[in-house]
Amino acid sequence: MTDHQPSDPVPTAATTPSGAPAPTAYAAPAPPRHRWRGVAALAVVGLVAGGAGGALGAGLTNAAAAPAPASAPVSHAAASAASAGAQDVEQVARAVTPSVVLLKVQGAASSSEGALGCSGATQEDEGSGIVLSADGTVLTNDHVVAAGAQGGRIEAVLSDGSTHRARIVGADPVTDLAVVRISGVSGLTPATIGSSSHLVVGQPVVAVGAPLGLQGTVTTGIVSALDRPVSTSGESGSQGTVIDAVQTDAPINPGNSGGPLVDAAGRVIGINSAIASLGSSSPAGGQSGSIGLGFAIPVDQAMRVVHQLEAGRTATHAQLGVSVGDSTDPAGAALEDVTAGSAAARAGLRTGDVVTAVDHQPVGDSTSLVAAIRSQAPGDRVAVTYVRHGSTHTVEVTLGSDAATT
Repeated sequence: MTDHQPSDPVPTAATTPSGAPAPTAYAAPAPPRHRWRGVAALAVVGLVAGGAGGALGAGLTNAAAAPAPASAPVSHAAASAASAGAQDVEQVARAVTPSVVLLKVQGAASSSEGALGCSGATQEDEGSGIVLSADGTVLTNDHVVAAGAQGGRIEAVLSDGSTHRARIVGADPVTDLAVVRISGVSGLTPATIGSSSHLVVGQPVVAVGAPLGLQGTVTTGIVSALDRPVSTSGESGSQGTVIDAVQTDAPINPGNSGGPLVDAAGRVIGINSAIASLGSSSPAGGQSGSIGLGFAIPVDQAMRVVHQLEAGRTATHAQLGVSVGDSTDPAGAALEDVTAGSAAARAGLRTGDVVTAVDHQPVGDSTSLVAAIRSQAPGDRVAVTYVRHGSTHTVEVTLGSDAATT
């Protein structure tokens, strides 16, 4: 059984007290649309706590209205440090930009869009991709190229401006990852793949991509948080993506999806996939641009899936074998059903238990548990901490796989 939240789904938008600013909502950076300008392909799950969303919205409003502080003198040492930092970013940009492509995708509009009266409409999307091999293997988000899967057209624009046809090698909507192959190319510059296992909050990062079709755009920031549970809805309401994301304040905008988040050495540590943006009830209306809350799929998780897709296999995912809902006392993920013979059942977990941590990483709700499990691989062993009848226990669980059900 797929781990899910059947009785307590996370709402698509948080509610706020009457008159409060619109909450922040997680959203995959929607690719720029040209001929079809309907709803975004991926509507993303909003914040659960209305109060938190309202507070954040108010903070944004107040910050915009605050007077600019008086400028302070800049010391020679500070200026030298800033210059050195700029040189580092310049070197990273020079090294990484040739390994990033602009993907232009054309296909039939989804059924949900056709229902709006545009039957037969053409959907055009744009996003970014990461070159993995000299002969044209590229990693991107599934939501970037999904429209080109059924008889659609995908074109890749290289850093030198040349355009080439591309095709989907494999895609995995569960992790929002896809591998495409560019036709008739050689001598491309593969990106250097790093690791996301040793990231620390505060370390500098650089995002490279094609926001709004502006190829070769480079933005900088830091790792703002790690293991941030982010949930997005799937296409036409299908199963969505839940990731334990790397959060960054590097500006990420529509069109950055599928592009790399790299460290100070130019190594890919994440795949930019989602942003938090003001809700559609905001004065700007619709999906806004970056507000400093971007989310990337950790590269270690991504590459496991990529290797499967490159080999022509269906991607597999770790499973606990439970249905879950939110618990507030204690805070965690309540096990509403435990599948017989599942990883959870074999470890002794029972219906009614409340999971509060996985590998000592706090689990605050059902989405956090799903994200924590999906960040693992089938067969991995994890320590699951849970509360049963007021007592806290920890058990080692060997995770199962959805291979038999895919």
